[in-house]
Amino acid sequence: MHQGIGLEAFNAMPMRRAVHAVYECCCSVPLAADVARGRPYSDHEALFRAADESLFGLGEESIDTILQAYPDVGRRPGSEKSAAEQCAIWCDRPEMMERLALASKQYLDHFGFGFVMFINGYDAEQVLATMTDRLHNDVDTERKIVRNELARINRTRLERMLGPEGGYDNW
Repeated sequence: MHQGIGLEAFNAMPMRRAVHAVYECCCSVPLAADVARGRPYSDHEALFRAADESLFGLGEESIDTILQAYPDVGRRPGSEKSAAEQCAIWCDRPEMMERLALASKQYLDHFGFGFVMFINGYDAEQVLATMTDRLHNDVDTERKIVRNELARINRTRLERMLGPEGGYDNW
């Protein structure tokens, strides 16, 4: 995965590599291509705004395709790469993990797409409570929430891709 490449290096990449770098963050070829075509970016915020604009402009089919790349809550608790993401949610109490799995299945059955949430700083009980609350939403409301959650996740991943201003020396 591209990490810490810096904005200058990203702006200078050939199109194919830039699309690949962004795709690793957002799991969407159209979004990655939009962001890569928008180069050069003057700063990180400009790139983040472009990614948000592209995400919010995608059709529901494209969002559903993105959602297929997200594993269920608690699915990969040992994943270092995903430590700040929903698949890394873990609780030592098996009954809590069973409740999360059941709620995740109910969510999928109810909405027809998987649950996604920017979970940085939340524990299993908080994620379960959020998922349970969101089950009361209508589909249109939930789709708006999902896009906002995807935007937050994308931003974190794009920040990791770019690294600090100027990037790291190894790029």
